Amino acid sequence: MRGEKSSFVLELPPYRRPRIGQIIVRSIKDRTLFVLSRAVMAAVPAGVIIWLLKNIYVGGIPLINITAGLLDPIGRLLGLDGCILTGFILGMPANEIVLPLITIMYGGGDMGEALVNNGWNVKTALCAILFCLFHFPCATTLMTIKKETGSIKDTIAAFLLPTVCGFIICFAVNLFFKILNFN
Repeated sequence: MRGEKSSFVLELPPYRRPRIGQIIVRSIKDRTLFVLSRAVMAAVPAGVIIWLLKNIYVGGIPLINITAGLLDPIGRLLGLDGCILTGFILGMPANEIVLPLITIMYGGGDMGEALVNNGWNVKTALCAILFCLFHFPCATTLMTIKKETGSIKDTIAAFLLPTVCGFIICFAVNLFFKILNFN
């Protein structure tokens, strides 16, 4: 470059060709197994809990449906129902299982038919989508936050902040639909 010479010198390490085998082994060991172990730590207990809730009956009703019934008043305030909230809670290990859980609680079968037959409309779908966008992270993410920050406060904040936002947004959308008298 023209002008005065700079006293800044950047030293670069010697260039080495990447070793494909070493990269594959390191990425599998450091990344894949790490994430899978955390997923298993969250998924196995959750799978047991979901199975128990679905297969233990009280008065001829599965515990999962009793839980949904208890959460129904809160869900109605958010434009949802108890089955949807139960699905989100039980889907904490992996957010991908929320909709299948809801379908199971609605009686199974074709997902679209199960949703429509159980009162889903534009408001329900919109609130479910918004709550899906603004709810707590999955258990694996929360475990990673705890490990990386070393702070239970940060982990709780990462859980509560989006969840509270989801509740507020869904409540506001539900209120908006009620004001317009549109279901």
